[in-house]
Amino acid sequence: MVEFKAALTNEVEKLYKRKKVLVALTISLIFIIIGQLSMVVLRSGFGLRGVSSMDFPILVLSVVVNTILPLFTALVTIESFSGEFSQNTMKIALTRPISRLMFYSAKLTAIMLFILSNLLFVMIFSILAGCLFNANSFTLASLFKILLSYAVTLVPMVILSIIIAFFTMIIRSGIGVFFLSIFVFVTLKGLGILFYRYAGVFITSMMSWYTLFLMETIPTFKIFLQFMMMLSYAIIFFTAGYYLFDKKEF
Repeated sequence: MVEFKAALTNEVEKLYKRKKVLVALTISLIFIIIGQLSMVVLRSGFGLRGVSSMDFPILVLSVVVNTILPLFTALVTIESFSGEFSQNTMKIALTRPISRLMFYSAKLTAIMLFILSNLLFVMIFSILAGCLFNANSFTLASLFKILLSYAVTLVPMVILSIIIAFFTMIIRSGIGVFFLSIFVFVTLKGLGILFYRYAGVFITSMMSWYTLFLMETIPTFKIFLQFMMMLSYAIIFFTAGYYLFDKKEF
């Protein structure tokens, strides 16, 4: 565990120094500001009610989880693997006394922490923005639903990073992995619309997993089925990705 902790610390430091993390947080903040200003304009200029302070963070989550969060998750994952492949820095890291399994896991854990920090950032600032303009609608029950929604969103996003990490083992070029990820994401989105009855098996449909927790009557069985589906994706792609990573010669 000492080796894993050291590798994880190193990976987190490398992510922290990359500009993509700052750009992701900046764009997320811009989304929140623009979204809240739009609500204010609609409410004051057109007499529309807009959304409450507790509905606004969920609205922001629905936008972020289908746009900038998958995009930057892909970019950070590609940079962590393909970027180091192209710069030949992976070989140096593997000279340390650590197994490839721990090293591979440390990279994915660092990416998970990036996703978590992004979600926390968006959640905190969207709650503050919502309460700033409509504090009367604040309730503890709504706050709990927001916390739960953002927490469960971490699961499909982490699985997305595991799948993209698998792609980096197949294609060495970071640009190639990026366009492959976009192609797969858009294709699965389209297939989910065309074959809506089977949309539940596509990882893209699981991005909105949090919506199941917002229903008046929570569909426990459906949540369990989707969780097991995501767990299956995680096991398959993590195992396949690590197998290819372990066989690579640097």
